[in-house]
Amino acid sequence: MKNTKLIFTLAAFVLFNHSLSAQQTEKFPLGEYTELTDTKPYDNAATWAKVGTKIAWGSSNERYTKLSVPRDVSATTWRGDAWRGERVNAQAIVWSNEQLDGVQIEVSDLKKGKDLISASNITSNFIGYVMTDELNKDGRGGCGGRPDKRQWDSSVVADPLDIVKVRDIVARTAQPIWMNIAVPSDAKSGTYRGTLTVKSENMKPLVLRVELKVDKRILPEAKDWAFHLDLWQNPYAVARYHQVPLWSKEHFDALRPIMKKLASAGQKVITTSIMHKPWAGQTEDHFDNMVFRMKNIDGTWTFDYTVFDKWVEFMMNDVGITDYINCYTLIPWALKFDYFDQATNRVLFVESRPGEAAYADYWGSFLSDFSKHLRAKGWFEKTSIAMDERPKEAMKEAINVILKADPEFKISLAGHYHGEIQADLDNISLAYGKSFPSDVLKERRAAGKISTVYTCCAEARPNMFTFSPVAETAWTMWHAIAGDYDGYLRWAFNSWTIDPLRDSRFRTWAAGDTYVVYPGFRSSIRMEKIIEGVQDAEKIRILREEFEAAGDTKNLTKLNNMVNKFTIKGLEESKQSMTDMLIEGQALLNSF
Repeated sequence: MKNTKLIFTLAAFVLFNHSLSAQQTEKFPLGEYTELTDTKPYDNAATWAKVGTKIAWGSSNERYTKLSVPRDVSATTWRGDAWRGERVNAQAIVWSNEQLDGVQIEVSDLKKGKDLISASNITSNFIGYVMTDELNKDGRGGCGGRPDKRQWDSSVVADPLDIVKVRDIVARTAQPIWMNIAVPSDAKSGTYRGTLTVKSENMKPLVLRVELKVDKRILPEAKDWAFHLDLWQNPYAVARYHQVPLWSKEHFDALRPIMKKLASAGQKVITTSIMHKPWAGQTEDHFDNMVFRMKNIDGTWTFDYTVFDKWVEFMMNDVGITDYINCYTLIPWALKFDYFDQATNRVLFVESRPGEAAYADYWGSFLSDFSKHLRAKGWFEKTSIAMDERPKEAMKEAINVILKADPEFKISLAGHYHGEIQADLDNISLAYGKSFPSDVLKERRAAGKISTVYTCCAEARPNMFTFSPVAETAWTMWHAIAGDYDGYLRWAFNSWTIDPLRDSRFRTWAAGDTYVVYPGFRSSIRMEKIIEGVQDAEKIRILREEFEAAGDTKNLTKLNNMVNKFTIKGLEESKQSMTDMLIEGQALLNSF
């Protein structure tokens, strides 16, 4: 093992020195930064001169433009509904013809007689603006190469929730504000009232009223939600952006608040990589091998799980994501598999495909050892060998290798439905618009297997691009329930672009496809809407159980009829927008 330790030490040294060098030549802002300039037409000075300085509540399902006067925004009181334990979103907008200096947001306690929801349960953030682009020219999706940004219609849109608490608002701009209320699970039901106040060095305070009606029902803690949320994490992007050595204390310190945000959404799965570039380096920061492999001089193999264990233990113990570990992948996009060769003292690659002897030797040796390691750690039952959009014949060969190494290994696939192999797969995620045969879905659920839906760059809508309508994110979680899936998968939680705070455009897919949170521990409108949608899914589950137990067929039918609208067919028949459908559905949930 001395050689192994030496290699890890050298790798850390190289990365550390690279980080120091990059830090001196590149800018990776974490605090204040300058946004990119919008190139779209905007209101002129004459239009702005008519408005003075104003504040109002808008809709949390809208993105408001930065350089134009907000339209149809005038409410001075926000009224919301929530269960105990739920987190609810609201959006306000400040706009002014004059520059406002040193602007701050203050939210009061929410009071109901002697009862209160403390201001410490309420967060408020200035919303930042990031550059976005558009769907493909045919309007059918966002997949495909985009090497030249000039070919795509681009503009700045509201999305990141900034962590800067005092800022200047430039003259003739709109500044949206995001408010989130985390209702304590022990709050008493009833209507609570308070205020949101915006203060500046050169204006009188602007005050909005807040009214929140708290229901008697309780939403469980996120870790206890039944909805199977699987957003793939990229720890390598965090190391690059924060300019810290991989797997150092500084790296984990930077990861912690980002991943805790993911845990607060009810995330169930830890994403791990068990080979070099499982997706052929498709993201700005490729995934590397979390397991060190060495082929010894005598032809045997040595495996070191130091990095794998550090990452998994951190996600379980520090972050609180404990349910599943997905290991990618046995069938990468480029069929090249890395290892350190002791005889030549260098990193080499096996080029082989499923079904070949070299493939079986490489993976069979590893999986047999990996099984023993996972069992020793107590993680075997949580772990799945995972594949992504791979063809049926390749899957068959990979399954043979996996089950030969250990017949109790769990296997996952995000991709097409293959009836011949579905029984071997403990976790299957199908693309939006695809479905399981109803009898298969029932069999899988009875066997404790997981069946989810995913979206990616292929869908024009619903989607989570930075230009997508805001409500589509939460609508997608309703769709998962309407399709009787167990949850939702998305391939990218934080695979950041080169300059993610300012520019969400990427060389391969539509803007925002690669991430939903931002550096510097910033959430986003999209991330908050994911949480909102998952909460809705949990509320649907709880209400269904309540109505079924009480024999309340009237309300159960009413609820199910609403949920069933959140399908492709339901959209076509109702003629509603996803935004209107979401608003209607959420109103119904809070009416029971």
